[in-house]
Amino acid sequence: MKKFFLIVAIGLLCGLSGCGENSVENSVLENTPAQNSTAESVEISTVAETIPEMEISTTELSSDTSLPENPESDTLQTELSEETDILVAYFSATNNTESIAQKLADGLGADLYEITPEQPYTAEDLDYNNSECRSSVEMNDPSARPAISGSVENMEQYDVVLIGYPIWWGEAPRIMSTFIESYDFSGKTLAAFCTSASSGFGSSDSALRESANSATWLDGQRFSASASEEDVLVWANSIF
Repeated sequence: MKKFFLIVAIGLLCGLSGCGENSVENSVLENTPAQNSTAESVEISTVAETIPEMEISTTELSSDTSLPENPESDTLQTELSEETDILVAYFSATNNTESIAQKLADGLGADLYEITPEQPYTAEDLDYNNSECRSSVEMNDPSARPAISGSVENMEQYDVVLIGYPIWWGEAPRIMSTFIESYDFSGKTLAAFCTSASSGFGSSDSALRESANSATWLDGQRFSASASEEDVLVWANSIF
């Protein structure tokens, strides 16, 4: 009988021992995924912390559609046109200079004035191959001053005057000297712009500078007739 109870006791002990081992193994098996899950959770959490910042940054960039194509041009218009009265005055025999002047006036919110000759230029007057044509005769005479029809009202109100013309024999047409000599530009800021098929700006405004030497002159610029509004405002932004 004692042997029976002894055998039963041993059996129970072995059974308990087996259950203990299974319990430990099960505990290890159960804990291993938990640890991996924790590690994965840390990694996911770390990534999740950085993703929102990237999303916010991307959203901010993609949603900001109010930025102008040319920030410098927009800044110029704000700073210059709100605080300064600007006049764009131009002479255009073939409408090329008129196109650039219009773009400057539109972009800057400036007033626009066309320098109109009292006697309009005809195609024959502009025949540069004819040394006897009107434009050739005028450009060969530094003292020539073609008459202008009309005048700028209240020139004194303008702080900045942008002066446009086509290039004739490397210079500003003589009618531009007529215009400059008709007003007092003391204390004003002037800058010239011109159009041409190939000639550069060069010293085309030298005679104008001499006639209005009491003004502050800024660097001029030559444009092609097809220049964009952005192009002309980039120039204006570079000099002011």
